Amino acid sequence: MIKTLIIYFSIHHQNTEKIAKVIAEVLNADLKRVDQTKPKEIDNYDLIGFGSGIYFGNYHRALIDFVKNLPEVKNKNCFIFSTSGRPESIFFNLFTKNFKKILEKKGFKIIGQFNCPGFDTYGLLKFIGGINKGRPNEKDMELAKKFAYNLKEQIIIDKRKI
Repeated sequence: MIKTLIIYFSIHHQNTEKIAKVIAEVLNADLKRVDQTKPKEIDNYDLIGFGSGIYFGNYHRALIDFVKNLPEVKNKNCFIFSTSGRPESIFFNLFTKNFKKILEKKGFKIIGQFNCPGFDTYGLLKFIGGINKGRPNEKDMELAKKFAYNLKEQIIIDKRKI
């Protein structure tokens, strides 16, 4: 059995927490907020999930700082997930790029990533009632489940190769 920990940061509307809970359920993972996690805990797990909302094109500072302060690991599998007011695109906003570099520098092997819309009322958006009201919705939750099942399947296949 793969021992999994999901570390997340979720504020405002708990968008990311909703997705984290769905993924954790499928993977039978321990779920912890980043401010409740000690860096040494990483050693006790085979797979680590990192997630937050996206703020001005980046993962939340608390999650980035947590990862930067982790000791180096050797090829530890991880996945990343996020919620955002607008979707990531190749041409517009590569918000996973910097976070991936930080994780890879620490020795993590990223085996998957997931993003979905989240209700966003940050900054000026609050004056228009926000965007993506009602998101993540049931369809988003189903996509998160599918992502988690695919991760699980990939891990099982990788273990067979060993």
